[in-house]
Amino acid sequence: MLDIHKSSGSDTKIYFSHSALPTYIDPQNVSTKKKPFATFNAQPFSHTLDLILPEEIYELVRGQLEREDGVARGVYARVFMKLGEVLEGDFFAEYVKKGNIMMLSEGRPLVDNVFRLYEGILRLELDRPTYERCGLQGKPIEDGGKKHQKNRWVVEFDLRAPSMVHGKKGFSRLEWACKNVLNQSLTWLFYNSNPTSKESLPAGKEPISVHQPFIHTITPSITPLQKTLVPALTVSDLPSLYDRDNALDLYEYLNMVSLGSPRVSATDVIDPHLSRYEVPTLTDKKCKARDMVKVRWRGFISPEFVRGIFLMVRKEGLRVERGVQDGEGGTQSGAEERWVGMNAVGFGGGKAWSVMQWAGKETLVWECDG
Repeated sequence: MLDIHKSSGSDTKIYFSHSALPTYIDPQNVSTKKKPFATFNAQPFSHTLDLILPEEIYELVRGQLEREDGVARGVYARVFMKLGEVLEGDFFAEYVKKGNIMMLSEGRPLVDNVFRLYEGILRLELDRPTYERCGLQGKPIEDGGKKHQKNRWVVEFDLRAPSMVHGKKGFSRLEWACKNVLNQSLTWLFYNSNPTSKESLPAGKEPISVHQPFIHTITPSITPLQKTLVPALTVSDLPSLYDRDNALDLYEYLNMVSLGSPRVSATDVIDPHLSRYEVPTLTDKKCKARDMVKVRWRGFISPEFVRGIFLMVRKEGLRVERGVQDGEGGTQSGAEERWVGMNAVGFGGGKAWSVMQWAGKETLVWECDG
């Protein structure tokens, strides 16, 4: 992994890595430590996911993207609840103790009191006055303010722990804080990773239904990108991206395509005084014009949803037959140019990542921590 952020200016850091995945990945037993899956898990809440792929690969995965019951469809809810209601009744027993949900409250990180629940961990980010009134044990965090004055605190509870039950001392303290201090009704985003939730949540057959949630669907929108300039890269060229400038140029290019910028079009004409951007030439080969497609999802997007899209595209669109593999992730001819890109932006604006997956094994990952 290369740390390619600059030492001066913005605090934003971008980490680049190049790894190789196994030829076969069991969807039911995916490694949580290997990239890009570790990158997916490190950003639990995303609001935008883009899939960028050549038109010929899009045609291979199109059927899966259009399936109403496929991995490209999801359901989440927006609901008004108090924090204490998360700890009560069937909601707590079915969703938190037994199930696997994720929730995110309204609020701006490092500004407002923000709550989130992911994989059973309840995280409370509180300002100093609220933290002191709650009587809970937490730790201070940096908020960009005065260096030696702690103004924000984080409190975490593992709600799946055996001690997190009604009547236990630690849990009773949390209940008291929810009843007497953190008792405001908030807007929450809610996602249930149970596959049956796609049908049961809109049908009003889940514990959250008593709170009258607003149901939203996660569906893909398709945007053709005709005659897009694409850097000429093959699997054998990937080590040249270890140079910081080349890695940043390709990362910028992926985001320009994701934005649908006309600057990456082969037919673009613009005065250089208005824009000097050029599609990067990362090898001695000229850029090629290819018909590309952008698939975008907007909503409350979980790492499980992202992982499902990634594995489906890798299996259906980037498969390399065993007989033509060269043992290095490409083809025997060394001219493998099949790849797809993915970009995701997290809530709060500080987290984002990009991934390029090549046919075979090679994977490039950029992680942005702002």
